Amino acid sequence: MIAIIDYGVGNLFSLKSSLAHLGQEAVVTADPAVIRAADRLILPGVGAFGDAMAKLTATGLVPVIQEEAQKKPLLGICLGMQLLFEKSYEYGEHAGLGFVKGEVCPLEPDLADKTLKVPQIGWNALHILKDDPLFRYIREGEYVYYVHSYYGKHCVESTLAVSDYSLPVTGVVRAGKVYGTQFHPEKSGDTGLRILKAFSEL
Repeated sequence: MIAIIDYGVGNLFSLKSSLAHLGQEAVVTADPAVIRAADRLILPGVGAFGDAMAKLTATGLVPVIQEEAQKKPLLGICLGMQLLFEKSYEYGEHAGLGFVKGEVCPLEPDLADKTLKVPQIGWNALHILKDDPLFRYIREGEYVYYVHSYYGKHCVESTLAVSDYSLPVTGVVRAGKVYGTQFHPEKSGDTGLRILKAFSEL
């Protein structure tokens, strides 16, 4: 069973639907007992880092997530991936969950091509830097769907894949059993489903 952690941030229906399509039992929950009983965890999220971290902290789930992620696979998606980092510079400086070494920084100042729009919204090719079981069912260069204005930096040791947006945007990270995707697998069509399938088999 996959527990989709509900802390009041993000539309979880499409994610649950994608997992159901794959034949995976998934529950949307904020119950520590359900999270502990799950085989895998997904941390979704949309919106601002500071607000999301405050809401997650308010649920009392942070120690539960930190404990369980030592034992079972956890996947952070979009803002959920960013929360895995040590800190973020979105509207100030905020501490994250600290699974992934590095920080979340604004995309705009780092863009080599200043004509590119921020947020980056749309499809982009995924370039695999390190082989991983998460990529079992996909090939180099498949397209995934992004919506973001901030990205993971100074995280080379954890970066598994990037997408080019006039700079290498961190697309997938891993630290131990903890994974993150900056893109939305649940909005990335068949490619995203195959990534979720691989995650559900980890």
